[in-house]
Amino acid sequence: MFVADVRRITELAWPVLIGQLAVIAFGVLDTAMAGRASAADLAAIGLGGSIYVTVYISLMGVLQALSPIAGQLYGAQRYGEIGEEVRQAVWLGLVLAAIGMLILWFPAPLLHLADATPELAEKATAYLRYEALALPAALGFRIYSALNNALSRPVMVTVLQLAGLAIKFPLNALFLYGGMGVPAMGGPGCALASMIISWLWFVAAAAILMRNPAYKPFAIFTHYSPPNRARLWALVRLGVPMGFTYLIEITSFTLMAIFIARLGTVVLAGHQIAANLGAVAYMVPLSLSIATSTLAAQSIGARDRVAARRISLNGIKLAVMCAVIVGAAVLFLRRELVSLYTHDDTVLAIAVPLLPFIAFYQMFDALQVMTAFILRAYKIALIPTVIYALSLWGVGLGGGYALGFGLLGDIAAALRGAAGFWAANGLSLMVAGALLVSYFNRVSRAAD
Repeated sequence: MFVADVRRITELAWPVLIGQLAVIAFGVLDTAMAGRASAADLAAIGLGGSIYVTVYISLMGVLQALSPIAGQLYGAQRYGEIGEEVRQAVWLGLVLAAIGMLILWFPAPLLHLADATPELAEKATAYLRYEALALPAALGFRIYSALNNALSRPVMVTVLQLAGLAIKFPLNALFLYGGMGVPAMGGPGCALASMIISWLWFVAAAAILMRNPAYKPFAIFTHYSPPNRARLWALVRLGVPMGFTYLIEITSFTLMAIFIARLGTVVLAGHQIAANLGAVAYMVPLSLSIATSTLAAQSIGARDRVAARRISLNGIKLAVMCAVIVGAAVLFLRRELVSLYTHDDTVLAIAVPLLPFIAFYQMFDALQVMTAFILRAYKIALIPTVIYALSLWGVGLGGGYALGFGLLGDIAAALRGAAGFWAANGLSLMVAGALLVSYFNRVSRAAD
């Protein structure tokens, strides 16, 4: 059954992977194009982008609760209830968007924590305000994406993401460097380009849901639904721990960037390149995790717990195998990969030594993300959140601070600076992966 399960997983995962790579390519383009403008613009994108991603991913994580809920309903063939869940997710999304926009529009406390220079703070603030205007559309498109994943229909999401990528480069070039009467905006111009694309995605997704007959059985737009306390509570009860898990995971990187900013703009620029490459590598296990959790949720909805466990275990094996391959590629091509972002020798000297840490933790990263997604298919999110807090914040961020700023003395002198943060991050993912796999094994056996 391993081969059959792998085939089903990969059939769902490949369009998700292409779509996720298209989205992550937004960050790659921003980083590469801003890096050729100036170190200040690159640092502004690194800092502003880290803050935006923290807010967006956390709020998006709450809305992701729609995916396992709709997946189980789809497996149980309770199609009419799926439309109601979508309408309730929209109400939840409106509240989350309002909260996120306030944080992004007034980022001064976060920029102060980073000890940003006046120039860096000005550029990062402008960047974040464009992203604030993009947030409602981005969250709306995430509802569409979560629904399509639950229904095993990721291809149209990927098509829209690829279309967005096709216009990202010319929009970036226009706003970043200036032209056609548009003044050069530097780093904030990348956020303006992303804002335009986010709203185009949202409009296209809404039109597809209304006009495509494939969504007719779910009766999404047949009538108005006021907020339903029971259904909203089910979304919140599952979604808030999921969102908090995303928050823990992403802040372990965001706070790395904020602390590393204290080491200087050049060090932050090198870290940003390493972080961006790590994000690209992460897309492989993420896409496999989304596909595996979708199939597991549908099996659970169909009351086939044995199949859900088998698919989950085979998904874990597949993710680890792919992670080993990706890690080896990052290790052996590290100089060539960094050279795609910058030709600045100083930045190269900072970024290249960080990539072996990324190569090292690939297997553990695959374990933790795959198992966390599978547990969500079982509608389990609270215990994984505790595991993430202890490992990523405690071991990763706490250990990184101690190593990076030399608090452990000469015994870890080689890991001072950005390397210390990346070493501790790898160790935290190892701890999280081990604990999550152990917990899933116990839960899934008890459910059989």
